[in-house]
Amino acid sequence: MGYIIYGLTNCNTTKAAINWFKKNHVSYKLNNYKTDPPTKEKLENWCNQLGWEKLLNKRGTAFQRLHPAIQQGATTQRNAIEIMELRPSTIKRPIIEKDNKIITIGFNEILYNVHCL
Repeated sequence: MGYIIYGLTNCNTTKAAINWFKKNHVSYKLNNYKTDPPTKEKLENWCNQLGWEKLLNKRGTAFQRLHPAIQQGATTQRNAIEIMELRPSTIKRPIIEKDNKIITIGFNEILYNVHCL
């Protein structure tokens, strides 16, 4: 199985990741959070790999638009997963995954060159 890019198609960092994969002729599958959000099991797997704090984008506008009580409740993995299930756009992006293991989050050309070529 090849690489999977999880993200939003209108996100600039997701677009940068897609462009890097195309430019370097690395096969990938795009998983758009809007049309195919990650399952609870996938989110649990990611949280177990990295910790929920690295996955939930508290600085993003999607999180900032949540009701303050929901924002303040983001203190445990269970609550973070509930938020990410409810609003997949609160998940940091892109997530690059291969064989159910996260390679990296975000766009970092150096890490892509090391781990994806």
